[in-house]
Amino acid sequence: MSGALQGQTAVFIGGSAGIGLATARLARAEGAEIILAGRNAERLAQAGADVGARRTAAFDAADPDALGEFFAGLDAMVNHVMVTAGRPHYGPLADMSAAEVRLGVSEHIVQALEVARHVPDHVAPGGSLVLMSGTGGRRASAGSLVTTVTAAMPALTTSLALELAPVRVNLIAPGFVDTPLSADLLGDELDSRRDELRATLPIGRVVGPDDVAALALHTMVNTALTGATYDVDGGQQLLP
Repeated sequence: MSGALQGQTAVFIGGSAGIGLATARLARAEGAEIILAGRNAERLAQAGADVGARRTAAFDAADPDALGEFFAGLDAMVNHVMVTAGRPHYGPLADMSAAEVRLGVSEHIVQALEVARHVPDHVAPGGSLVLMSGTGGRRASAGSLVTTVTAAMPALTTSLALELAPVRVNLIAPGFVDTPLSADLLGDELDSRRDELRATLPIGRVVGPDDVAALALHTMVNTALTGATYDVDGGQQLLP
């Protein structure tokens, strides 16, 4: 697939680390010009140098005004936008404040909608919007906002695919991925979680950012794909 994105431009919102950065690296290797956006300016500068980004922009993607200014500042139409900003919010709903619940929803569903608002004016026909969710909503889970959010994202994706056509919209749904975010969320429990997954997953190893990036790149390159949700979990959902 060498040069599959030659002459195209890809934007990564949340592209300074983890899955976003891994996909940006892969897209750059396939010939794309890269624009990276992230919240942490220092980490973003390092990531931009890593992938030879044409431009970087440091802002909070959860701020609609800042997001609008970013898109307004693009000097030309782009071909692909991938959104990996935001983080899952775990814990019993009874222990969450109203503000925490709103944040958990806004960092995924509302943020995806805010990005989608800018797609018609800034993404070329036939290009793509790649959203990120997870597999947490596939099984019942008491007291988890993550279940609600991840269950809603596929429905949002299908609606956006119709509304934003001919721009294509797809959703990547990973299970556990060994990223800096996972390390931050699990802390001292990270190594035991890795060991558990190596011992139980059908693939016999832990899913990494490059695994997700390969799937995300495929949704950009294959112009027949839209409105779909693609799991990448190493068979985690098959486990009892």
